[in-house]
Amino acid sequence: MKKWKVVSTAVTFGKINKEPVKRLEEFGCEVVLNPFGRPFTNEEIIRYASDADALIVGNDKVPGDVIKKCKRLKIIAKHGVGVDSIDVKTANQLGIVVTNAPGTNSEEVADLAFGLLHMLARGLYQANTDTKNGKWIKPVGISLSKKTIGIIGVGTIGTAVAKRATGYDMNILGYDIKKNPLALGLGVKYVGLDELLSEADFISLHLPLTNDTLNILNADKFKLIKKGAIMINTARSQLIDNEALYNSLIDGTLKGYATDVYDFEPPMHLPLFDLPNVILTPHIGGTTVESNKRMGNTAVDNVIAVLKGETPPNIVLVD
Repeated sequence: MKKWKVVSTAVTFGKINKEPVKRLEEFGCEVVLNPFGRPFTNEEIIRYASDADALIVGNDKVPGDVIKKCKRLKIIAKHGVGVDSIDVKTANQLGIVVTNAPGTNSEEVADLAFGLLHMLARGLYQANTDTKNGKWIKPVGISLSKKTIGIIGVGTIGTAVAKRATGYDMNILGYDIKKNPLALGLGVKYVGLDELLSEADFISLHLPLTNDTLNILNADKFKLIKKGAIMINTARSQLIDNEALYNSLIDGTLKGYATDVYDFEPPMHLPLFDLPNVILTPHIGGTTVESNKRMGNTAVDNVIAVLKGETPPNIVLVD
């Protein structure tokens, strides 16, 4: 009989790379993987993890009332970075450790941000569809070289985006509550949010979701955006006012918008999903073979440390 029970609700944990699961099993854990191919509901978390010692989560919502019903839980390990969907405060009050996996997918998310930027700037999504359908239509795009990119949130991922932007000889503007020395070394110029929005040809979002950043791009901020700008969101959907976003795509304020993030997964249909200048991807920013292995092993490092009675390497505490 296994000594510990570990439940993973993370969609890709143990599916792309088997090594993290093998490590848990060798440590003496029974491992239960996500059978649904989507985030768990609250009821499913309780059903699967009420007797679990460890919970590895992806983009699932983990509220306090759910945590309280998992009586044996010792750790909630995020298979990723952001923990805004976990009630960390309640977990900590109950003596449950919360961890994440910082830096394990930052390069991949930055890659996706630039990939989406290319698709919108050059109309690649429509060009692909047209050509496959026998239509020889050449979309007129816009160049990336020497343009101005505004990076909202210059942490690890935002800095990785800035590094890529240097290869295009871009003027790089950054907005954050503090200056990142690595970003400064890449030539990032820190400015206020209003200035960034009014000057940037391309806007890339990389902020965490907090009370201060919720709807940080509201209707008033959209009025400041440079006409014809392109916006990429690989951070959190709730950073943006959806109605203001939709209107900006209709009136030409934004040339295009691409997102990899949603309020819920799978998302409910929104009117902006039907617009031809919108690109949607199913939260794949960190989904590569390499990053999946890093995220999985980091989550396992945290779980094993806690089960051994040690302090995990990536503990998250409430401010």
